[in-house]
Amino acid sequence: MSSVRGFALVPALFLIVVLAALGAVAIRVGNGEQQTVTMALQQSRALAAARAGIDWGAYNALVNHNCAASTTLNLSEAALAGFTVAVTCTATSYTSNSVTRYAWVVVANSSSGTYGQPGYVHRVLSSTFTDATG
Repeated sequence: MSSVRGFALVPALFLIVVLAALGAVAIRVGNGEQQTVTMALQQSRALAAARAGIDWGAYNALVNHNCAASTTLNLSEAALAGFTVAVTCTATSYTSNSVTRYAWVVVANSSSGTYGQPGYVHRVLSSTFTDATG
């Protein structure tokens, strides 16, 4: 009768170990999904910051006729706070119907965080604009 007493201890320990392992796996999967969602949001913000840089460069080129070679924008408002956007602009002149026109290529590099770290995001956009009309 004494050999039967400890019989339930082995399955109980096995069950505890298996449940603990399943709990650890569930926590790791949950954390991985949370990081995926966070990085997707940061990538969307980086794209929005790059678009803001393109808009800024296009405005300066088309409205102000000023194509600065390189400018850095440090965004500080709302969801884009903390993003840095490097905007470069290249102007090219051409003649159309005896009128000198300009084409501008605007490139925006947006980034946030430190390269090599888990929270780092980076996006590059390029657009071409001209002052030619219809």
